[in-house]
Amino acid sequence: MKKIILLLILILLCHPAGIQAQSVHPLQVKEIPAWVANAFTVAQKQSEAMYKEVMKDNLLPRSIQRGMVPQTDWTAGFFPGTLWYLYTYNHKEVWKKRAQAATALMEGEQNNAFDHDIGFKMYSCYGNGYLLTGDKAYRHILFRSAKTLASRYSYKTGLIMSWEPDESRDWLFPVIIDNMINLELLMEAYKMSGDTTLRHIAISHADKTMKYHYRKDMSCPHVVDYEPETGAMRKYDWNNGSDDTTRSTWSRGQSWGLYGYTMMYRETGNKKYLRHAEQIADFLLSHPNMPEDMIPYWDYSDPKRSTMRDASAAAIMASALMELSTYSVQGKAYFAAGEKQLKSLASPTYLAKPGTHKNFILMHATGNFLRNSELDGGLSYADYYFMEGMLRYLRVLNGQDLYPYRSFHKDMGF
Repeated sequence: MKKIILLLILILLCHPAGIQAQSVHPLQVKEIPAWVANAFTVAQKQSEAMYKEVMKDNLLPRSIQRGMVPQTDWTAGFFPGTLWYLYTYNHKEVWKKRAQAATALMEGEQNNAFDHDIGFKMYSCYGNGYLLTGDKAYRHILFRSAKTLASRYSYKTGLIMSWEPDESRDWLFPVIIDNMINLELLMEAYKMSGDTTLRHIAISHADKTMKYHYRKDMSCPHVVDYEPETGAMRKYDWNNGSDDTTRSTWSRGQSWGLYGYTMMYRETGNKKYLRHAEQIADFLLSHPNMPEDMIPYWDYSDPKRSTMRDASAAAIMASALMELSTYSVQGKAYFAAGEKQLKSLASPTYLAKPGTHKNFILMHATGNFLRNSELDGGLSYADYYFMEGMLRYLRVLNGQDLYPYRSFHKDMGF
């Protein structure tokens, strides 16, 4: 019996998803192409000016149209996350302090269970901060945030409810594809704490989303509604993307899915997630409506309806492709595609000039076309995933691991 217990302990200690947490060390690379260096120079100038605006009223940037927003907004954590990425790039203490100050504005959101967006809000800022610094206070906040997100999980459906039921939309248990991104918070908190419930919830949500959210061609709608008592799928629906629910292929939603399943493969090692991510990538990269510069239209299904682009969809997709390229046998093709997207985003067509564009980094990002919201402007999450994608690009280009691991002591004291 003692031998069995000892063996189990050794297995737990050696397993990469046991008591270890991934750590993103400050960047150390030899090769930085000129176009990448220029993009980071612009990003630093824009973000320095944006930081000054943030600290005036303790509000955070969302978009040009909506301006600065309170911490409760689903986008509020992205700008602090961008500051952490800039610190990762330049190693300068002043950027670390800026990131810490902006991140501190988000502390109260760890208990906000209003919707699923706590993952977006808290992992982008506290998650990146923790991975860079190992700050124990950040660890506690991340764990608390994960437990708050887990409170929206239903064992009857096997899913995390994205939004509340809505009689006007005939939604009983709505789940949006964006929710895949929030599973990273659960998986990181599991690794920090050993709380297997968090891992179970993330896997359950990913599995059911994979089964019911995707069509045979590997496209997906924005919303899927479920029967709350049985977990049966009720219908496809939309809130973003095209309102044709049989064809809607909202570009940012496709990128959310690609990113989410690539991440789930990283966190679990389960090949079904890798295969799913590859199938999504192949669908997008071969799509007849993908523009030549690979910055997608707001919805792939009907570019004739509008040729408005969404730089945020490209930034998320490029970041996901960079990571996917390190896992897949098709890695070279995925890397080349992501590189092309990043080069397009870093070109004068999409990269703002310093001092313009209300201090956002990327131009031509679209929030919600059919609802006439945040059209062809700047979005905080477009900037965040652009910076992340560029950092991942540099790591892959220089032959580095995207996520080197560092052990953290299991003295949680939650």
